Amino acid sequence: MFDLIYRFDTSGNAKMPDPADALEARARLEAGNREFATITLLDEGTTNSRVVRLDASALGLADRNGLPPIQRPFAAVLGCADARVPIELIFGQAANDLFVVRVAGNVLGAECLGSLDYAVSNLGGSLKLIVVLGHTSCGAVAAAVEAFIHPHRYLDFATSHPLRAIIERILVAVRAAHRALEQIYTQDVEELPGYRNALHETSIAMNAAITAATLKNEFRESLGPHLDVAYGVYDLQTRRVGLQANSEPDIVRLLLPPSIAEGFDRLGKSIAQSESIRAMLHPTRS
Repeated sequence: MFDLIYRFDTSGNAKMPDPADALEARARLEAGNREFATITLLDEGTTNSRVVRLDASALGLADRNGLPPIQRPFAAVLGCADARVPIELIFGQAANDLFVVRVAGNVLGAECLGSLDYAVSNLGGSLKLIVVLGHTSCGAVAAAVEAFIHPHRYLDFATSHPLRAIIERILVAVRAAHRALEQIYTQDVEELPGYRNALHETSIAMNAAITAATLKNEFRESLGPHLDVAYGVYDLQTRRVGLQANSEPDIVRLLLPPSIAEGFDRLGKSIAQSESIRAMLHPTRS
């Protein structure tokens, strides 16, 4: 058993100082996720608790002479709308720490890009990092994978422009994931029993990386040590943010996206060769 306690502080000392740069912002998010992921790892019969201190003024609870709270997030996160991915909780952050944009499949449509552009343009005094967060077992990516494997299933979305727009954006990542799996396991990979699952999870990571790279290009004139773009995949089972390609599954890490095509090829191959993807391709092996 564990307790997660939100404590509202009216002293004005609850909010941590802004990270000095993008590297420090990444470290703070990683530390928050590491604590969130491990809070439940307890010995039987023991109780653990974590206290999240909230600056009461960030929620308008403290006396500010009738003025609304000032928006000062240190990171913006483009995440999936999936209800199992509570972004502030995952990263151990409080109100006014994160500028969160959520959409199915964490795809980058015009509205999402506009929201992030607002954050970059208007919150530059505090904003240090933009994060794209995918997650395992993503339903939107699963739909794109199904359309890729069985093209006639694309007709299921043909009459719905909004759904089609999501699927089409994710298909770019699915094609890249399929290419990586073919390069590692040959074209016969499609015949392996766990191909669909392996393609699904590889596509999730590639989708997050491609979207992060796109954002890096969109905001290239605003980026530097003071503001950068990173990505990661949240594992619904381990509650950790990382990537299948990590040799140590317990590692929490946000990654920088590749900047050139060869970098995406290397990333795809690295994911395809990971132990978790190999296990998906051969689910009957011990």
